[in-house]
Amino acid sequence: MSSLRSDPSSSRVHPEPVVPADHFDRLPDSLLLLIFNRVADVKALGRCGVVSRRFRCLVPQVDTVLVRVDCVISEDESASPALSDKGRNPLASFFRVVLGNIVKPLQALGLFSGAKRGAQSGPSSSSSLAVGSECDGEMDQGGVTHHSPTQVLKNFNEIRFLRIELPSGELGIDGGILLKWRADFGSTLDNCVILGASSVVRPGPFKNFVGFENGTDAGCANDDSGSIPESFYTNGGLKLRVVWTISSLIAASARHYLLQPIIAEHKTLDCLVLTDGDGQGVLCMNREQLEELRVKPLSASSSSKRTLVPALNMRLWYAPHLELPDGIVLKGATLVAIRPSEQSGSKKDMADGSWISTAFEEPYGTAARMLVKRRTYCLEMNSF
Repeated sequence: MSSLRSDPSSSRVHPEPVVPADHFDRLPDSLLLLIFNRVADVKALGRCGVVSRRFRCLVPQVDTVLVRVDCVISEDESASPALSDKGRNPLASFFRVVLGNIVKPLQALGLFSGAKRGAQSGPSSSSSLAVGSECDGEMDQGGVTHHSPTQVLKNFNEIRFLRIELPSGELGIDGGILLKWRADFGSTLDNCVILGASSVVRPGPFKNFVGFENGTDAGCANDDSGSIPESFYTNGGLKLRVVWTISSLIAASARHYLLQPIIAEHKTLDCLVLTDGDGQGVLCMNREQLEELRVKPLSASSSSKRTLVPALNMRLWYAPHLELPDGIVLKGATLVAIRPSEQSGSKKDMADGSWISTAFEEPYGTAARMLVKRRTYCLEMNSF
C-alpha cells in the first residue's frame, strides 16, 4: 500500500489581501476645495461629485464656477437663433424710431436707412440658454435633456466667482470685421466700451488682409489728420458704426436680463462675468453692482426680453489707419465709450478714461489707448 502524505500547504493560513490606502482620505477638505475651485468647470465638477460621498458633499461648496453654455435655444422653432429675420426686424423698427436723435451734433439723419452689412441684432426675446445638450450626451425618454444655467447652479451654495461662456457672440458680423465690446451693469447699464474696425491687416511674409472697404472706409485711408473725413459720413462708414453700437448694446442688455434669476438666488456672488467663445462681448458685474440689482430691480424693455437701455452720452474716436506696436493694422478703427446721461460724474469719468483703456485685452487694449489720444466726438442716444 502506498502511504498517504499530507500536503503541508493545505494547512497554511493565507493572509487577507491588503486594501490600498485611499490617500484622498488624508487630504483636508480645504485642500480638496482648492483643487475643485481650480477645476471650476461645472460639468467636470458634476463628474467629481459622483466619485464618492465625500466629493458629493464638497462640490456644492466651491466658490469658483465656470458654466459653458452648449447652445442658445429659441422658443420659436421655425426661426434660427443666430440669423433669423425675426432677429432683424426689431432692429429695423428701432432704427426708424430712435436714430433721429442719436447723432444730433453730426446732423447726419439722412444716412440711417438701415444696414446691409455689419452686426445683426442681439438675441431674440424668445431665446434661452442651455447646458448639457447633444454634445454632452445626456438623454431622457424624450430625447436630449437641456438645462439652463440657473438649474445647473441651484445646488451650489457658496459661489463667489461665476463665469458663464456662450458658444459664440450674438452679433452675426461679416467675416474679417473686428467688433468687441465690454459692458458693466448694476440694475442698469453703468458703462460700455466698443472697439471696431472694418478690416484687419496682420503681419507676416504674406500679409493677411481681411475685411472690406467698399462703401465703408474707402477713400479715408490716406486722411489721418485726427479729424473724421467728410467721406466717412457719405459712404456708409458712420451708419455702420451706429449699427455696431446699437447691436452691441442690445446684446449686452439681453445678456443682463438673462442673469436675473442667478443673481437673485446666489447672494454670495462677488463677481459675475458673461462672455462668449468668440471673445466678442463681455458683461461684468462686481459685488456692489450685483447687490444694486437685488435692491433695485431692473427696468425691462417693453419690446423684448432685455434690460431697458437708458439715455446715453457717448464719445467716439476714429482712425482711418491704426498701426499697433505688434504690426497689426486696423482699418477704420473706431472706439465708442458710453455712459448713462443721468449718471453723476459721467463727464469726469469720460475725461479720466482709465475704464476705457483697460476694457480690452492686448493687443486691443493698446488700440484703445491709442485711439483716446485722438480728437473726440460727442454723441447722444435716447433710451430704448
